[in-house]
Parts: sequence; structure tokens; C-alpha cells
Amino acid sequence: MIQFEQFTLKNGLKVIVHHDATTSMAAVNILYKVGSRDEKAEQTGFAHLFEHFMFEGSESIPEFDTPLQNAGGENNAFTSNDITNYYDILPANNLETAFWLESDRMLSLAFEEESLATQKSVVIEEFKEHYINQPYGDVWHKICALSYKVHPYQWPVIGKELSHVEQVQMQSAKDFFFKYYRPNNAVLVVAGNVKTDEVKQLAEKWFGEIPAGEPIVRNIPQEPVQNEERVLEVKADVPVNAIYKAYKMCARKDEAFHATDLLRDILSTGDSSRLYQQLVKEKRLFSSIGAYISETVDAGLFVIEGKLNAETSIDKANEAIEEMLAQITKEQIDETELTKVKNKIEAYMVFGETNILNRAMNLAYFEMLGNPDGINHEIEKYLSVTGEMLHQVAVNIFRKENCNTLRYLSKN
Repeated sequence: MIQFEQFTLKNGLKVIVHHDATTSMAAVNILYKVGSRDEKAEQTGFAHLFEHFMFEGSESIPEFDTPLQNAGGENNAFTSNDITNYYDILPANNLETAFWLESDRMLSLAFEEESLATQKSVVIEEFKEHYINQPYGDVWHKICALSYKVHPYQWPVIGKELSHVEQVQMQSAKDFFFKYYRPNNAVLVVAGNVKTDEVKQLAEKWFGEIPAGEPIVRNIPQEPVQNEERVLEVKADVPVNAIYKAYKMCARKDEAFHATDLLRDILSTGDSSRLYQQLVKEKRLFSSIGAYISETVDAGLFVIEGKLNAETSIDKANEAIEEMLAQITKEQIDETELTKVKNKIEAYMVFGETNILNRAMNLAYFEMLGNPDGINHEIEKYLSVTGEMLHQVAVNIFRKENCNTLRYLSKN
């Protein structure tokens, strides 16, 4: 059980404090409720660009990293479809350094043309290295575009096109920043050897005077129900043929999420999983195969992907996956198999809670979902999943008309 206290500043900044006297460290986590789903179709990649740009310093602090390192700390960040998350880890007795740095870039980020150009170049190179020049690098672009037709999940976090990053202008960057990177669109979590009174004093001192932004009203178009299978076949300079089958699934807050996650575990986690046992070890159709889910605020994707063995045709590979999924929709999961994956996920979650940064990030994430105490009920939600619930999820997801198949063929 993660104990915490919380309060909200007048400018709307939500603050959560988790005290842990067993460590001398503190984790300061700021979650901004902005991700790629908040972008326009003609201007994508902004949230990811800002993940980089926010480290360029503020008007009064030209370098973000140096003062934090001098205080014995380190930092990083990540962007998803739904959020942008920044964190600092440092000795608890130097906690104010993190407040000073994070509040200053929220208040007065340095909008310098040279800095923007530098970070644009960094992101452009990342785009080229990982998405254009990398074998299979454009897979997620193709899966997103195939699976979503109106929702902004139709482009990946890096952006829809390289040109969108290349063409970012300073005024557009400022508009995006002052709309989304405001205290009323953020969650601040401080975890570690800290006291609530101390955090409240520091929060008021460093964040209290930052003006709130305009209330954000999201009018995100919701994806209509998919009524027919979609198939895309491409040829590229890749080592082997691959297949990707993306099925629409529920949103993160949906009651079916935990059963869906366990179903993914049964199919894909470890050498005893069904996909590996049946399609790699027994039938030897794939050299590797796995499954993953997108844990998104709006309806996400349940993706199965595999690299084919040389002698396996793409039709045979597709047929084998569909046969296995048909089997799981017809037969209820064995209780022993279900218990095994429940034990794995319980152990994983308990182990994860030993890290103060994980606790801080989880509290911020569940606050974004609506209730930070939700993290304390995750294990029981997984343990309460029944075989019948898994079966119903499989039936709902693994329908032919709900499938988006990318057949990625080697030119060789």
C-alpha cells in the first residue's frame, strides 16, 4: 500500500507527497497531461519535440542538467500518446534544487531560435535513425494509420511525417507550450524522505506564483467501430518477412483492461506462453513472436507481431495465428494457467513498488486517470480476473472484422 497526501495550489497544480523514511533520496516527478493525441494532424511530433526542448534551460537557468548534477541528482523524461513525464532523482536534503529547476522551466522556458533548431535537429536525426533507416522502423507508423482513421492515435509519438518536425516555427512552439505546460495541466509528485509540510512550503514558494493556463477543452474525435478487416502489404529491404495483427481493445480505465492485460501475458510472456510454445517451438513457423498492448486513455490496440522463418509463407503464418486465437475464443483459460500469470504480474508489481521513482510515476499516472489511490487496487483487480472474463475479452477482441493486418515482406 502506497501511503500519500495531496493538495492543490490555487493555480491548479495538483501535488502528491509520498513519505518513505527508509531512503535518503527523493524523486520529483512532473506529469503534464499532453501527448501526441493533443496534436493537430498537420502538426505532429510537438509533444515529443518538447520532451527534448524542455531541457534547453530557462531564461534564468541556461542549463538544466548542470545544477541538478551538482546537487547529486539525475533526470530524464518520456512522452506517450497521452502524457509527457519529467523526473528528477536527488538526495532529499537537496530537494529544493529540483523545485527551482522544474518551476523555472514551467514559468519561463527559454524560447531561443538556436535552442529550438538544436532540438529539432536531434529529433530529426532520431526520426531518421529509428524510423526511416532502421529495418521495420516504419511499422508503427503503418499500424497506426491502418488501425485509426479519425483519432489522433493514427500517428506515432515521434510524429506522422519528418517534415512536421522540420517545419516547426517558434510561434507554434510557444502556442503549444503555453496551452499545455501550465500548472493546471500538471501533476507534481514528490516521493522519498520528505515531509508534506516541507513539500507544501516549497510548492508554494516555487510554483505558487506561476499563472494558470486557460482550461483545456479536448474535442478529440473518437474512432468509430471497425466493421471490416483491413490488410496492408508492403515490401521493404528487411532481413525476413514479418506479420503484425493489431486488434482494437478497450481504454486504460475500462473494466476489461486487467483481463486484457492478463490475456496478453498468457499469449506472450515467457517461453511457456502460447504463442512461443505453439508457433515457435512446436510448429517452427516463426523465429520470434510476441504480443503487446497500448495502455492508452482512449481505446487502444492489442498487437501480435512475429518474424517468420525462411520456409514459412506469409499466408501460413497468418493462418496459424488466427487458428490459435480462434482456439482461445472457444475454450476457457485453464485455472492453472491463469493463476501462473497472476502470480507473475503480482510479483512484478510488488517488486516495482520497491523503487521510489516507480511509486512517484505511478501516483502521477493514476492521478491523471482520475484517482491516485487507484495504484493501491491494481493487484486486487488483476487477482479478481476470472477465466470467464478472459474468455469474454478474447471473444470481443479477436474478431476478424476487428483486425488490422500488416504483411511486411522482404524484397530479398
